[in-house]
Amino acid sequence: MTGDAVTPGFGHRLRHQLPLLVWLVLVWNLLWGTWSWANLLGGIALALAVTWLLPLPPVVGGTRVRPVALLVFLGHFLVDLVSSGALVAWQTIRPRGIDRSAIIRVQMRTDSDLLLTILSESVTLVPGSMVLDLDRERRILALHILHVRDEDDVERQRASVLAEEERVVRAFGTADEVAALGLAPGEPVRGAGQRTP
Repeated sequence: MTGDAVTPGFGHRLRHQLPLLVWLVLVWNLLWGTWSWANLLGGIALALAVTWLLPLPPVVGGTRVRPVALLVFLGHFLVDLVSSGALVAWQTIRPRGIDRSAIIRVQMRTDSDLLLTILSESVTLVPGSMVLDLDRERRILALHILHVRDEDDVERQRASVLAEEERVVRAFGTADEVAALGLAPGEPVRGAGQRTP
């Protein structure tokens, strides 16, 4: 038996799941609507039971938050949120409405579950686009775009998703994942964010 087969002890798991425990206790107390020692202790007991009986799989690899890149990501996200919201509002009230929509597929470069999740959420939260499917093995994101004018507009939408991917990776990715941005979309990522079977 190799060392890889050894499962971590409860203390190790508890230390790594502390943020989840705190979150579960907070949600439990918010659901009750009042603070009391009974609710606090009940929330702690429930959180410990949930994390022990239903453990989350370990996150492979790590993440690193880069403050400047995070600000760039958040700034672009807020601008997209406001401008896309205004555009969708205008398209729904104008006399001719929405002409054409499209479903596009975008080949991602990152191979990290965490980064793909952040990317999918940020793209879906912007009005006018929604993630329909993520082919995890081939790293292909399928999106519904509410309004497109022509084929060039479709390519612009695809390029904007790739630009968002780059901002997410630069804000939260490891050094290997940032280096993998230089790869062509679809090119295999070696050593960056690989999942274990």
